[in-house]
Amino acid sequence: MARPLASFHLVVTIAVLLTVLGLVMVLSSSSVGAVVSVGSAYGLFTSQLVFAAIGMVIFYIALQIPVRVLRKYSFVAFAASVVALVLVLIPGIGTLSQGTRGWFVVFGVSLQPSEVAKITLALWGAHLLASRRAEHSTLKEMLVPLLPAALVVTGLIVLQPDLGTTVSLVIIVLALLWFAGLPLKVYMGMLGTAVALAAILAVTAGYRSQRVRAFFNPGDDPQGSGYQARQAKFSLADGGLWGRGLGQSRAKWSYLPNAHNDFIFAIIGEELGFLGGAAVIGLFGLFAFVGLRVAMRSIDPFLRLFTATATTWIIGQAFINIGYVVGVLPVTGLQLPLVSAGGTSTATTLLMFGLIANAARHEPEAIAALQAGQDGRFARLIRLRQPEPYLPPRGGTRTVTARAAQRRGDPRGAGRDDRGRSAGAGTRTRRAPARVDGAPTRRAEPTREPGRAARQKTARTTRGANGRTGERGNRR
Repeated sequence: MARPLASFHLVVTIAVLLTVLGLVMVLSSSSVGAVVSVGSAYGLFTSQLVFAAIGMVIFYIALQIPVRVLRKYSFVAFAASVVALVLVLIPGIGTLSQGTRGWFVVFGVSLQPSEVAKITLALWGAHLLASRRAEHSTLKEMLVPLLPAALVVTGLIVLQPDLGTTVSLVIIVLALLWFAGLPLKVYMGMLGTAVALAAILAVTAGYRSQRVRAFFNPGDDPQGSGYQARQAKFSLADGGLWGRGLGQSRAKWSYLPNAHNDFIFAIIGEELGFLGGAAVIGLFGLFAFVGLRVAMRSIDPFLRLFTATATTWIIGQAFINIGYVVGVLPVTGLQLPLVSAGGTSTATTLLMFGLIANAARHEPEAIAALQAGQDGRFARLIRLRQPEPYLPPRGGTRTVTARAAQRRGDPRGAGRDDRGRSAGAGTRTRRAPARVDGAPTRRAEPTREPGRAARQKTARTTRGANGRTGERGNRR
């Protein structure tokens, strides 16, 4: 972990391991259903493999994107995703599947714009809050326009309806505001409001209320609303400590619905046992540590906010998925990142991993090592571009502090920076003092002009020295 590029290598390794594990488990869990639906055990696996390959290409592209480009086009990407969310609700354009109108079908390939909207919201929100954080912004400036825009996106996804994606969006917004430093009282109020709205959504629709009732009373309808959750527990219990063996699951023989998607962790527990499930949880735990480590070591406010938010989102989604599989949370339909079947989800999650790996290469120690030629064989093989060091905006502190002081009505702060210097103070040349008692004249040296109090003290000292010198000359 002391190596400069340790975070980058760990992010790449975790992404590859989870993707390979997901491909293996999708093939194992979907083979029986694929034979019935398409006549081949490799039907769903082939689609997942194609999207995983596309995701790896996207991962590589994300490694190459400069940070300034991400910030420049973040709002354009967010606006495009909002337009796509509107279009997918129009009958004839969006496709209805499993009770949700949330897919585009292009040449037989299903695309889910809500997955893209989560990434664009995280990017634009991090850019917005990073730009305003240095301004000592007010509460209104922190929440507007981020919160209204997030409510618009959430409303469009609720209309599909898609409760799982709605939960992911709430996690992203709350993570952005938490890491941006929203006051705790306001944050707790927003968290309570989000929980209340989630409870209202949970009981307003028939299928959602059935899931909640099945969670609190699992024995009321064991063959109906509680069937899927009960079968998942049976599958986990059947695996034991060592598992039944890869490909030997019995639940995938039409006993456990959506075994390849929402409940793939149950198949992992059945075939690979408790140790296999613990290994998956360990990978996500390691990713949580590495992601937050990258965020703490970044000096760019945008990368710090985005990396922490992306890590929280991925770990939160994995926690919810595993939680409802083992029975500690109600079923929400969230997928296990990079492991569950789902083409758009896999590709967009790999994009998120690629952006986090890109942020890991922008750590100060990593930049210094890369500029010194310590990029390693892997980076030279795939020809990764050199990261650009972070440069704070010029003059941002003085101008911003002046605007903040004017908003507070404090005339003393206007025109001064955080250190109390005048806004016009800069790097100037100090004139050489006059000869005193034959002392040699010092050369002029560049220095920063002192503040008002320091200038007055220097003037009094100079006048006193000149007066004492004149008296000694008169006495001589």
